[in-house]
Amino acid sequence: MFERTSVGLDVHARSVAGCALDAQTGEIIPHRMSPDYAEILAWIVSLPAPVRVVYEAGPTGFGLARFLLAAGIGTLVAAPSKLQRPSGDRVKTDAKDALHLARLLKLGEITAVRIPSADQEAARDLVRAREDARGDLMRSRHRISKLLLRQGIVYSGGKAWTGAHELWLARQHFEAPARQLTYASSLEAMHEILDRRDRLDEAITAMAYQSDYTPVVRSLECLRGISTLTAFGLAVEIGDWNRFTGSTIGAYLGLVPTEHSSGASRSQGSITKTGNTHARRLLVEAAWHHRRPYESPSRLLRSRWEEATSEARTRGHAGNRRLHNRWISYLERRKRPVIANVAIARELAGWCWSLASGTDQASPVPN
Repeated sequence: MFERTSVGLDVHARSVAGCALDAQTGEIIPHRMSPDYAEILAWIVSLPAPVRVVYEAGPTGFGLARFLLAAGIGTLVAAPSKLQRPSGDRVKTDAKDALHLARLLKLGEITAVRIPSADQEAARDLVRAREDARGDLMRSRHRISKLLLRQGIVYSGGKAWTGAHELWLARQHFEAPARQLTYASSLEAMHEILDRRDRLDEAITAMAYQSDYTPVVRSLECLRGISTLTAFGLAVEIGDWNRFTGSTIGAYLGLVPTEHSSGASRSQGSITKTGNTHARRLLVEAAWHHRRPYESPSRLLRSRWEEATSEARTRGHAGNRRLHNRWISYLERRKRPVIANVAIARELAGWCWSLASGTDQASPVPN
């Protein structure tokens, strides 16, 4: 609020539209540039100081923000979904977007996103590459199973996609050369994706236990359903856990209900599904594990507890008991399992926060 010049940037891959707003003279200074960082910095430095800059988060990433911050320029990256736009404005141009950002910055109406470091962004890319491999593998397996189903071939020898199932798949053969080639190429594609997924798993495991994320990963693994991949994914995607509380992290992950209240009426709907999609999916999948009875920790869980601190073990044990009891209470009230699981995931986010931030309060979310 104390800068003289507020600068809005509309950043694209091949061009950058800038607009500076001088609070002392009221002058509006538009400028169009290439995406070269040095050129952008030179224009910003030429403006009346002190200067602060904002641009929207998007596909161009955070490189420009890190560059400007390193040069001593106060820079914010705005959350696009939180920008206030006039409902009657039907003209949208790069110059108008840059001016709009500059005005919001001067008014203090920018909701900024956290700017990760280059190493944190690289770790996040690794996690998301593994997520892409998971999706590719699922689609590849669906193609194979549906190809066989169209020919009336159904596997009935136990659980699918095990070693025995893969041997059964290798024995399948078709008389038509075109169909046999299609089937062979589908199997080959699936094995290539499996190899890629395994390489990514190895890299993630190595980074999880030999990096700055290791203490958080060890603590999160004290909870049921939180494997190494899940713990590392949550640590990378959320980053700084201390910017949340046990009750606000659920809202950040989009696990709280939508609401429309007016006067004495209050109406709640499905969850908002805002925020980090990958972290939300990890928590929802982990929440299903707490439906099973929890009388004593499993051998795998005990082995993970040995690598964690005594405080994390105590918190993890308490969290596992409470989350299972919550599952039981929802089932006794005849809640739909899908809805109950989302509620468990919301509370699980609070327990993850308490472990990752080293806080003794899980701040359970109300029903």
